Amino acid sequence: MSNLTDLSIAAIRDGVRDGSFTAREVAEGFIANVEKGRSLNAYVVETPEHALAAADAADQARTSDDLKPLSGVPIGMKDLFATKGVQTTAGSNMLGGFKPVYESTVSRKLWDAGAGMLGKLNMDEFAMGSSNETSAYGPVISPWRRNDGGNAPLAPGGSSGGSASAVAARLCPGATGTDTGGSIRQPAAFVGISGIKPTYGRCSRWGVVAFASSLDQAGPMARDVRDCAIMLEAMSGFDPKDSTSLDMPVPNWEAALSSDIRGKRIGIPREYRIDGIPEEIGRVWDEGIERMRDAGAEIVEVSLPHTKYALPTYYIIAPAEASSNLARYDGVRYGLRGTSDGGIDGMYQATRHDGFGSEVKRRIMIGTYVLSAGFYDAYFNQAQKVRALIARDFERVFNEVDLILTPTAPSAAFALGDKSSDPLAMYLNDVFAVPASLAGLPAMSVPAGLDGQGLPLGLQLIGRPFDEQGVLNAGLALEERSGFTHRPKAWW
Repeated sequence: MSNLTDLSIAAIRDGVRDGSFTAREVAEGFIANVEKGRSLNAYVVETPEHALAAADAADQARTSDDLKPLSGVPIGMKDLFATKGVQTTAGSNMLGGFKPVYESTVSRKLWDAGAGMLGKLNMDEFAMGSSNETSAYGPVISPWRRNDGGNAPLAPGGSSGGSASAVAARLCPGATGTDTGGSIRQPAAFVGISGIKPTYGRCSRWGVVAFASSLDQAGPMARDVRDCAIMLEAMSGFDPKDSTSLDMPVPNWEAALSSDIRGKRIGIPREYRIDGIPEEIGRVWDEGIERMRDAGAEIVEVSLPHTKYALPTYYIIAPAEASSNLARYDGVRYGLRGTSDGGIDGMYQATRHDGFGSEVKRRIMIGTYVLSAGFYDAYFNQAQKVRALIARDFERVFNEVDLILTPTAPSAAFALGDKSSDPLAMYLNDVFAVPASLAGLPAMSVPAGLDGQGLPLGLQLIGRPFDEQGVLNAGLALEERSGFTHRPKAWW
């Protein structure tokens, strides 16, 4: 039954429904893969009992024709989502051993839809990183390898690196991710899978450990566009516990999925052709443009003039919000408590010294600086104004086109350690992903080809607010014409 782990979410769902195999057989296959794949360090907690219980419930429901949308589908859960009774750490020593007494809205929706949990997936600490190297539990390793025979393990991208690696390596058929400035899309591109960040507010943030509250958004990561549509539908919906949740119906994205994009106008922003972009990125982008044209879309060059300010704007706003959100970790109520003879101030200092890693401390200090009395107007207020201009650029362009097509990341996966000593070089990985995050737009990465070393490259589709259907449809058109069937070579 090992071939069951090669099936898509849609194929697993349909096969369980028609009796081609049992949900328990599927769960057992993935549990075996998780055990064999521990060298990738994708999971920080394994929960085979959860996956098997959901599988048995699905098999029982099939006899009574009472199956749910994800019955029989085991998934991986990013360790940023609170899971009742199961350790939730956000990849940090600060939350080591923390077992929530509540369930996040997104995970509850997935369990209500019939999904089972294979485990909690490794991630950059508090979702701050682009390579999954800042985790307190060690780096995640990509299952991909370069063609030149180099043995250096590759980064799976971040912060949802555990999710990306697990899906690509068949340790789960789909996984949850979160995207603040590209943390679903960039890792999806690095490992040759699909991932979508929906419109801000589509998925509840309740029970998701906060990084930057005006940017954080949950979304699915899976092997293809259809699977992303299936998972996103189960994850989305209004939540009165989240004040930023969208009070609007959840469309049936899978049922309306179509690769017919004839007559759609797709914008190509000239500002994304940045200096120094590798030739192979430009080649894959140009191939993607031709594939969209072949699908019947009209290609239109557009301008997003404030794009060059997006990265510095993001790295002011996101750390500022992080410094506020992470102030709650003081050693008093839950999580780590540092020891000190310096009274309560000493305890706070010891807790944060021991609990936070270096990248988290760096962003807290940047955020605290830009929010300080002398610099709030000069930095944070200015960044908010530029953010509005970036959103206005998109609003204007979407009066002319239906979608925007860009590269997802400025390079293929790099070796672990290559950029960890240079934060600015690491931050540049988000250059194509950040603008859509600042504007709160739906955006998806779809695998589109390989570079010269045989590593995946992704293309990004950005849509109007609430137009996940348009993004998914264009993603399906690109997926069908790219014919990307590559997968990592055997790695265990």
